[in-house]
Amino acid sequence: MEEAVQKEYFELLRFRSVGADPAALRDCADCALWWKAWLERLGFAAELVMPPVKGGVAAPPVVLAERPGTEGAPTLLFYGHYDVQPADPLDAWRTPPFEPVEKDGRVYCRGAQDDKGQSFAFLCGVRDFLADAQGPVPSLKVVLEGQEESGSAALSALAPGLRRRLAADVLLVCDTNAAPALRPAIVAGLRGVCHFTVRLTGPDRDLHSGEYGGIAPNPAQGIAALVASLHNPDGSIAVKGFLDGVVPPSAEEAAAAEAGMPDAAAFAADIGCPPEGGAQGHSLAARNAFEPTIEVNGIHSGYAGAGSKTIIPAGAFAKISMRLVPGQTPQRAFAAVKAHLEAHVPRGLKLAFEEWSPGAGGFRLPLASPVFRLAQQVLEEMDPRGPVFQWEGASIPVISLLREVSGAAPLIVGWGQATDRIHAPNESYGLDQFAKARAWGRRIVSEWTF
Repeated sequence: MEEAVQKEYFELLRFRSVGADPAALRDCADCALWWKAWLERLGFAAELVMPPVKGGVAAPPVVLAERPGTEGAPTLLFYGHYDVQPADPLDAWRTPPFEPVEKDGRVYCRGAQDDKGQSFAFLCGVRDFLADAQGPVPSLKVVLEGQEESGSAALSALAPGLRRRLAADVLLVCDTNAAPALRPAIVAGLRGVCHFTVRLTGPDRDLHSGEYGGIAPNPAQGIAALVASLHNPDGSIAVKGFLDGVVPPSAEEAAAAEAGMPDAAAFAADIGCPPEGGAQGHSLAARNAFEPTIEVNGIHSGYAGAGSKTIIPAGAFAKISMRLVPGQTPQRAFAAVKAHLEAHVPRGLKLAFEEWSPGAGGFRLPLASPVFRLAQQVLEEMDPRGPVFQWEGASIPVISLLREVSGAAPLIVGWGQATDRIHAPNESYGLDQFAKARAWGRRIVSEWTF
């Protein structure tokens, strides 16, 4: 990586652009302004589109940019996000989370990969292409948002009104993983996502566990029982109606997913425990790519400090997310889970739902699409192993909406690896991965110059 490129990369990473945190709004706005200026230097007309203020809380701006190409050439729309996950727990980081450090061929920083690093690398490739272009060039559009990690609410609200400005032939995304050993991977589907908080309340204050033990209902025990009721003992989902309408994969999709899926030993080495989540008896590919999940992201109640505090807590809450597949909608899935939890409230406790995010549904793309065929050709030239198809268990919530609004065919190719530790302390991105993403950006854009 050239010194000038590293300087830009590190500048971008230093913004504490945690889009879900209102206290980080200034950093998000400054990061968006950085992107606007960077794109303008490439010849784009760029602006910040400000989302409407909701509930007195402003949202991070959306960066929208366009660079006209040769008349009659295709239009490519690149989507990425500049927001990052919170850095907690801070004491688990070996280096400051927002001060990039290069060590042993990797850059460590929050956002080094997801998605500042991947987006920046890809767009550096676009810059390389534009610097050397002698003939026709495609029309290029870029949309960068600041809320992907929390549901893309602002861009989702703005996108329908930007239909003309987002119209394109191909939607390019660099926000996913390659296969192990950095073998190229084309994402043929993504699960959807929605999330919410469930809260239980009981006594009007924390109670002495001796004086009131055996009398007062315990919200901590209640939340544990409530979330445990979501699954059967074999790990399958116990919520009535949640799986209604799920579209199973085709035989071709299932075979391709199995071929590209790491085995149980590889997953165990990656996550540090046996891969025993999900419905037992189903394959890893089925559980990760084609089946929905309900995951408890966190539980809080009572005292968790040093020593003991013998109380019955007054309340408890759990944060829950659901990964969805084609045939499900966030609204129906949430309604099913809500009805289940309401039917399983422990005696004496009150249940409330908060922070419901509508998220987005999942999708799968046809393997025989012309865009995929072109991508396969380019990736085979970049790597003699050729690409595999992947159906990501993760989500990019706004992609389904952008597909509909822009009319573009999605092409999702990323260069992440499990070792990047995205969403966790000590996130990093390899310089070799950055170089691959940059080369991919240059190569794939150059294919649409006709």
